[in-house]
Amino acid sequence: MEMELPRQVEQALARLSATGYDAYIVGGCVRDGLMGVPPGDYDIASNARPEEVARVFADARVIETGAKHGTATVRIDGMPLEITTFRHDGAYSDGRRPDAVTFVPDVTEDLFRRDFTVNAMAYRPERGLLDPCGGREDIAARVIRCVGAPETRFREDALRILRALRFAAVLDFSIEPETARALCACRALLSHVSAERCAAELCKLLCGRAVRRVLLEYTDVLGVVLPELLPMRGFQQHSPYHIYDVLEHSAASVEHIPAIPVLRLAALLHDVGKPETFSQDADGTGHFYDHARRSAVLADAALGRLRLDNATRERVVTLIRWHDVPLTDTDKAVRRMLAKLSPEVFFQLLALKRADNAAKCPTLQERFAFYDRVEARAKDILARQDCFSLKRLAVNGDDLIAAGMRPGRAVGAALQGLLNAVMDGRVANERAALLELWALENAAD
Repeated sequence: MEMELPRQVEQALARLSATGYDAYIVGGCVRDGLMGVPPGDYDIASNARPEEVARVFADARVIETGAKHGTATVRIDGMPLEITTFRHDGAYSDGRRPDAVTFVPDVTEDLFRRDFTVNAMAYRPERGLLDPCGGREDIAARVIRCVGAPETRFREDALRILRALRFAAVLDFSIEPETARALCACRALLSHVSAERCAAELCKLLCGRAVRRVLLEYTDVLGVVLPELLPMRGFQQHSPYHIYDVLEHSAASVEHIPAIPVLRLAALLHDVGKPETFSQDADGTGHFYDHARRSAVLADAALGRLRLDNATRERVVTLIRWHDVPLTDTDKAVRRMLAKLSPEVFFQLLALKRADNAAKCPTLQERFAFYDRVEARAKDILARQDCFSLKRLAVNGDDLIAAGMRPGRAVGAALQGLLNAVMDGRVANERAALLELWALENAAD
């Protein structure tokens, strides 16, 4: 086989080879190349030690990013390349990184220390593919399989449990039965992995094309990281609008929303408060009064525990809080929503409502036409540059003070009142008209 490599990668391999070192691209970039997917980055493994790498690339910027573990990063014409010495890992007492590594002379030994067969391949142009663990066959079979004994791999680094699920979701692969059994058996080890590392893998998993299947097949495993999922599983909604239980509905919603972390997190957690707010009326119909507010509270706690950044956390919570608020297809109502949420959040809310609706009873699919009309109206409002924020209002506080209003908090309230009048269509967004309306209302007071 032949892989087309970036010029910087070819240059790095050639320079290491010319100075007597063995070097290959390894890991995910080889996997992606075999699958016809452009790699996001390239990692190189070599028998050169970090200090030797620094000498080979003396004319480039070299950063010893992990000298203890044999890694140096070389920047060639703007491209960062991690070059790691062939190694064998020692014990993992912290369940994250090896306590020590032993440098080895042969790339094959290095490949046998890796997590999954699809990531345990090496390539260089003049030698071709090295695949001692059967990664190419597993790619063809669309299978995630551990290198060696699965339980050993997961006990070395428990994050590999989430990585296995992430690869299954992103690549739409199944997980080999023994690997699946081991990751379920070892799932409690995830409680010792840092929240940040779990959150990073979870966000990638949620953006995978097979996310729905993975969420439903491995709920017990994901429940160690997000215990909020467990009460949702099997919780029947007893509603004519729903054909799935709460978790099945949420997983289907995730599948139907664009693969953006903030949107997929919102879709996953938008109904997390339903089990706590469930009630039934006399005829057995289920209700979830105020579930959006409760879901927002639970989601905020969950995302805080995962230490997601504040911007993501706040956006997800806002979308969840508003996801059950009815929309009205009028200029007045849409302008007010744009004012309350901002255009970006408003369109994300529409995406969440569409995904929520797609995961309900098929008889509700006519709602999509309504959401299309609301979206078109919002776009028309933006195209016309209608006023729905104080920034666009044709008067400001100085104008009102110049017209005779005393400075103070009342100025802000007056401006908001004028903005409401503009959004409701009661007055044009023109300076003279707004000052006239203020004067009339002030005289009435």
